[in-house]
Amino acid sequence: MHALGALHTISDASPKIHTQMAEQYSGVQLVSDAAEVLENPEIDAVVIATPAMTHFDLVQDALREGKDVMVEKPLCLHATDGAKLVELAKETGRILMVGHLLWYHPAVLKLRELIVGGELGSLRYISSNRLNMGKLRREENVLWSFAPHDISIIQGLVGEQPEFVRASGGAFLDQSVADVTLTELTFSSGIRGFVFVSWLHPFKEQKLVVVGERQMAVFDDRLDWEDKLRLYPHDVTWGNGIPEAKPADALPVPLEAAEPLRNECEHFLDCVKTRSTPRTDGVEALAVLDTLERAEMSLQKSSANLQQPDGGSIHETAVIDDGATIGAGTRIWHFSHILGETSIGENCTIGQNVMIGPRVNIGKGCKIQNNVSIYEGVTLKDDVFCGPSCVFTNVNNPRANVPRRDEFRETVVHEGASIGANATIVCGHDLGAYAFVGAGAVITKDVPNNALVVGNPAERIGWMCDCGERLPEDLICKSCSTSYSEINGTLKKSSWIADRFHIE
Repeated sequence: MHALGALHTISDASPKIHTQMAEQYSGVQLVSDAAEVLENPEIDAVVIATPAMTHFDLVQDALREGKDVMVEKPLCLHATDGAKLVELAKETGRILMVGHLLWYHPAVLKLRELIVGGELGSLRYISSNRLNMGKLRREENVLWSFAPHDISIIQGLVGEQPEFVRASGGAFLDQSVADVTLTELTFSSGIRGFVFVSWLHPFKEQKLVVVGERQMAVFDDRLDWEDKLRLYPHDVTWGNGIPEAKPADALPVPLEAAEPLRNECEHFLDCVKTRSTPRTDGVEALAVLDTLERAEMSLQKSSANLQQPDGGSIHETAVIDDGATIGAGTRIWHFSHILGETSIGENCTIGQNVMIGPRVNIGKGCKIQNNVSIYEGVTLKDDVFCGPSCVFTNVNNPRANVPRRDEFRETVVHEGASIGANATIVCGHDLGAYAFVGAGAVITKDVPNNALVVGNPAERIGWMCDCGERLPEDLICKSCSTSYSEINGTLKKSSWIADRFHIE
């Protein structure tokens, strides 16, 4: 910006930086507080190059003060906040540009031109390596530090937002900060993207590979300008059902040398003057931010440091939202989703494709089999069994077009109760302790303790022992010999004193 004659003031909290900047840029004002810049009417636009965690507040303040903004990547740390900034820029009529630097590199622009022109044919996959030894950070992991550039390029070249995002990595220096990540992007067109980033690598590498059906392209930013972008017209032939590779010599693509950072700064200044939309505007940055957030969620799940319950396990395809707590010894299987503020007790088993929450309490020792959804308003006490595809509701008379959140009815399933496959528990009714609901039954009223109920609507046809055996007419369990008595439609365990003296 100084070389372009646009630098008015530098704001930095570090006295050491002030000394360095004063020596390098004579005549430029130096201040310690960003507010001095944002409140200065002589300044039309600002460049924000600060830690990512500060971006939202600084960009928001700058836009509200009527400044055009160029902010380093990422736009901010949450897509919801990013959307607010995009909307604020629109409301205030200000320019919002994000420093996705590679979109100002002649090689990337030429590569996009080749793809649009069909020179590579239909794309198959794009892979990107951004590797280095340092600079090591603690305020953000390598995914957020390195990968925004590559995600921006891949999404821009494909022209789509990925349908599926998966990331894995490792934290080797600081267990809370990933040093190495591999992110996989799957697009609806079938194109795949792979982003490998590391700041713990023996050498520096910045390489993008684009594989098309006709040609392959390699952008290697470490090479001289005459070799930065090369095409490989490799071919594959088939004989007797066996593919054979036919390698070809690399073809350098002529480029006009230019410094991407200078191009980026010039583009921002031109947008400020002409009020045109930047190539990397807030909307483009928001698409990248959405992918980063999804990658971060995947990374947290796949990490070895994921909060696996002691003695239990959470499958890598399961989703555990922030605020959910999982008890020791609990196992959660494939594709299940535990929503926020949900509590699951110790030694539970959650089967495949189960959804629980938000704000649901599950007791200890519960077993919830496949394809069960437990909604807000439902509570399971200890040792409850839920058979496959049993159904809970939380609204009595649902309509798709009528909000009913203030009409949720509570349902409590008490200790030891069992619910058969495909049974339906209509909300607002309690299932008593050790009750047994037959497969396919529909519960439309409270179920007493130890009752065996079947049918639609469900009716009691007998009694069940706590151990799970159906009681005979004398109410003495043939399995565990426990004796019961029926009093006014309820079942109670008999004691030897009550039996001997006929006490109710």
